[in-house]
Amino acid sequence: MSGNITFPYQFDARGRTAITDDDSHLRDMIEQVLMTCAGERVNLPSFGCGVPQMVFGPASDTVAATAQFLIQGSLQGWLAQNILVQSLTVTDQDSSLIIDIVYINRLTQEQRTASFSAPVPSP
Repeated sequence: MSGNITFPYQFDARGRTAITDDDSHLRDMIEQVLMTCAGERVNLPSFGCGVPQMVFGPASDTVAATAQFLIQGSLQGWLAQNILVQSLTVTDQDSSLIIDIVYINRLTQEQRTASFSAPVPSP
């Protein structure tokens, strides 16, 4: 177990800052890139790709394609030293954007999959 702080921040059973393993930490970093909108980080104003902002339009193939393009660029820009994205799909399903990412952990060279969901209002 390494000293990576878990995301979102929380306390462990002893009342200390909770830590997580390297694989979970990498997934947490991907989630932070996805769910952070530009301007939310004071010292990194261009960090993130703003998936939460994308969900204010009705679910459609166009929104999914736009999200996929923005997510791909943000992951490459912010996490290229940590991951190599193998595939990325964004689909609109049941009033949600479903984001599926298959990536290689550059440190261990192991393939991992992460899936995220963001609600989208109905048209």
